[in-house]
Amino acid sequence: MVATLDGKATLGGRTAGIGGPADRELFHHLRTQADAVMVGAGTLRTERYGRIVREPALRGKREREGLDADPVACLVSASLDGLAELPLLAIPEQRVAVLTAAAGELPPGEARVEYVRAGPAEGGGGRVDLRAALARLRAEWGLRSILCEGGPTLNSELLRTGLVDELFLSVSPKLAGGAEALTIVAGKALPEPVELEVVWLLEHHGELFGRWRVRGRDGGGKAELRR
Repeated sequence: MVATLDGKATLGGRTAGIGGPADRELFHHLRTQADAVMVGAGTLRTERYGRIVREPALRGKREREGLDADPVACLVSASLDGLAELPLLAIPEQRVAVLTAAAGELPPGEARVEYVRAGPAEGGGGRVDLRAALARLRAEWGLRSILCEGGPTLNSELLRTGLVDELFLSVSPKLAGGAEALTIVAGKALPEPVELEVVWLLEHHGELFGRWRVRGRDGGGKAELRR
């Protein structure tokens, strides 16, 4: 995640414009470390996601480190509304797991799309049961590490259900103001504050880059950046 010094995670509704070149480089290299990248429906619609790892050099980096060239794209959506036109779904090489409780399907596209239905009434709509969905991704898909890129509502649900090991947070030396701007965790207050401990902190041209581990979690260790 990325935020301003006053804690805002968007500028004009978008994350673009908050972080600088170093943040973008870190963002794309983090994508080379995980088996899958997970994104909520609101962020998908706003940011217009395309191929997860766009640069051939970074796909080659994944392969050299024993991963598939393209991470699985995990799309989390209760209703599937507004996802049919995503550029991501037009990429033949992209494997997509749609995590939903809805019964419908997206129109056929070039990407390889499969459905992981998990919810209070599977196929009947409602909130996605993230714990059940992630358990299936591990058992049936062999996914052991997932990088979540938000948005804030999905972050809140993951924290609420104890599914977060680590947080990578870039802090930009900017002030945005405005009560309407999102923070990195949205929705109702968590039942208890989630306590984290620092793994490392870096600085580059005024930007701060932190890796934090949720207390009591070992983090898996797979997200180390390698060059």
